[in-house]
Amino acid sequence: MKKYIISGIKCLMPFLLAACLCTSCKNQHQDLNDVDIDSAVVKDSVTALTVNIAHDLSTKGPVAWLNYFQDNPNFFMANEGQLALHNYQSAKAFIQDTLVKSIKKINLQWSHTRIDVLSQNIAAIGSDFHEDITFAWGQTTPFDGYFTGVAIKTPKGWKLRNAHWSIKPPPK
Repeated sequence: MKKYIISGIKCLMPFLLAACLCTSCKNQHQDLNDVDIDSAVVKDSVTALTVNIAHDLSTKGPVAWLNYFQDNPNFFMANEGQLALHNYQSAKAFIQDTLVKSIKKINLQWSHTRIDVLSQNIAAIGSDFHEDITFAWGQTTPFDGYFTGVAIKTPKGWKLRNAHWSIKPPPK
């Protein structure tokens, strides 16, 4: 009798293994779909961040940046390959003491924006940009370049954890 039970189990093993694999694959597939749905939500949220940055800069001026930088000592910004702002406090001081006095208006337009979801709370942003900056003395100067940054989901919404701006040289 024992011999027949063992023989029966051996015959059923391939079917049991196949059933386990199917169930396992189905659960993993379902989990991947859930991640895809969440990734789409993150991408939409970070896209809204970029849209809001452009809108607020054009209506509020350079002081609007303070609403989008993570208010944290770990924040930093690089410009043209060099560290320009070491932390949020240095960004705040520069914007309030220098930028708002020298720049009257910023019109920022993003294009070819790429958002890479790294987790539900972190995303990398890369985008071409065009800015028309109107200085305090009335001159408007166009700038084109590329922006990269890391966005972090905070209790106050999505914020830039760090950023880097590169300006394209003017055409010859």
